[in-house]
Order: sequence, then C-alpha cells, then structure tokens
Amino acid sequence: MKIIKKISVKTNPKAVKSGKKSTRLASSVNGMAGPKPKLTDLAYEQLEEAIITLRIPPGSVISELTLSEMFNIGRTPIREAIQRLAREHLLLVLPQRGVMVPEVDLKKQLKLLETRREVERLICKSAARRATPAEREVFARLHDEFMHASSTNDDVAFMRSDREFNDLSLIAARNEFSEGAMRLMHDLSRRFWYFHYKQAADLPEVARLHAHVAGAISRGNVAAAGEGLDRLLDNIEIFAKATLTSDM
Repeated sequence: MKIIKKISVKTNPKAVKSGKKSTRLASSVNGMAGPKPKLTDLAYEQLEEAIITLRIPPGSVISELTLSEMFNIGRTPIREAIQRLAREHLLLVLPQRGVMVPEVDLKKQLKLLETRREVERLICKSAARRATPAEREVFARLHDEFMHASSTNDDVAFMRSDREFNDLSLIAARNEFSEGAMRLMHDLSRRFWYFHYKQAADLPEVARLHAHVAGAISRGNVAAAGEGLDRLLDNIEIFAKATLTSDM
C-alpha cells in the first residue's frame, strides 16, 4: 500500500475553471451566469478529477488535512466531498488513518458494464426524448468538444467533457431512479478507462462515439441515441477485456 504524506499537485486557474462542471452546466443551460459554486462542489469536482486522472493513484492513503492543503479548500467542504466520493466507491474511509483510493478491479468493471449498458441506454434515450431546447444546445456543444478531443487526442479535455455529458444526460433524462443508479457507476468507469487507456484504448475513436451519442440527443433522435450508446459500450467492453490480455 502506498502511503502519501504530501502530494504536490499544480492546480492552475485554467484547471480549476475547467473543473467547475456544475457551474458551467448551469450557465450553459440557463443561458446566464450560474450561481457561485459551493465550496463542497468545488472540493468534490477537484478531488474527483485528481482521482480519475490518477494524480492521486490507486492504493494511496491520504489525510483530510493534506487534501485541504492540496486544493486550498477548508476541511469541512473536503470532508463532505470525501463522504460523497466514498458513496461512489472512489474513496474508502479508514478510521483514524485518512482515506484510501481503492485499487482498480477488472472483474468489478465487467460486472458494472452489464448493469451500466441497460441503465445508460434508458438514460440516453430519455434524454433525447425529454431534453429542453437549452439542454440540446449544450449537447450540440459537447458533440463539438468530443470531436475536438478526438482530433487532438487530448485525454484531459475528453474526461472533462465526458463528466459534463454524464451530468447533463442525467438531468435531461428526468428520471431520479436511473440517475441514482448511474451516479454510482460513472466515476468508477471513467477511472478504469483513464487507468488503462494508453495500453488498450483508442481515444480518438471513443471520443467520436461519445460525439455521436451527444449529437443524437441534441437532435432528439431517440433511436440513434440508443444505438450510439450500444456502440460506445461495445467499444468500452472490448477495451476492458483487452486490458486483461495486456496485463498477462
């Protein structure tokens, strides 16, 4: 187990701004400046991104105080962000010791994909059916961002657009039951992908597949959204199984 007493993470203004997905999403959908983000939301978004993009690697044990210093955010918002990430299985709270980032588990990922396919298909088709005009404009923008990430092979830009796409899909689907189930799966899936993508994934292709789904939702094409989601998850499942071969 890797014990981390101090992690040095450069958090520049552009990175922090890009990390404010909930605020950016609210601004885009409402067509006006969004409300000032809560510190808990900022703490969650920055800590989640650090875990997903492996700046805090699997197996790390880190204290609440160190996280507070890392992101320059008070301990109360950090503690609330930790509790949320623990519910999403991205952190494990160790009494009297801090928190640990769990190891990446292929078997759990394959089980997760079985459930994710059915739930996410419902979400994407519902979003295509129920999205507001303002939300469709954001999906159209996300389509363009995914295509740009595909052409530039920019993994961090892709991950940030992916998180916004996931959040907006849950909002546009307007189904609190599928939303609750999907939120427990998205971050684990994103971390698994980022952990392994350099050895087995095709970033330009997966970004294009995301663009296809976002574009279908923006046009209100329910069938195309479902079909695009199936193609995307076919790609992700092949990728997940390929990681097993590459590790042998």
